[in-house]
Amino acid sequence: QVQLVESGGGLVQAGGSLRLSCVASGRTFSNYAMGWFRQAPGKEREFVASISWSGRTNYAESVKGRFTISRDNAKNTVYMQMNSLKPEDTAVYYCAASPGSYYGSSQNQYNYWGQGTQVTVSS
Repeated sequence: QVQLVESGGGLVQAGGSLRLSCVASGRTFSNYAMGWFRQAPGKEREFVASISWSGRTNYAESVKGRFTISRDNAKNTVYMQMNSLKPEDTAVYYCAASPGSYYGSSQNQYNYWGQGTQVTVSS
């Protein structure tokens, strides 16, 4: 089992920045690819970004150039720096873990999920 706890969400004005963190416990963190997903009110959960165990990254088109995913295996933590935030980025953001080499956008490949952290961007 892997337990994931997100933090760093909050209320920010459009154009501002936030950094989300996700701390993992329970298994060897470096063996897992990690992803961030989000769910806006009334919408399905969608892929945002992911990072492989070796540091390769993958982003949704809507956040490319604005969001940066990174990981610190020594701290069992994955981060997502979010810059130039827009009102349409408002959502609950979830951290997820995928065992092995997969670090794509398919939610079905991620076995473990956090509880989520709310990000609200005001216009």
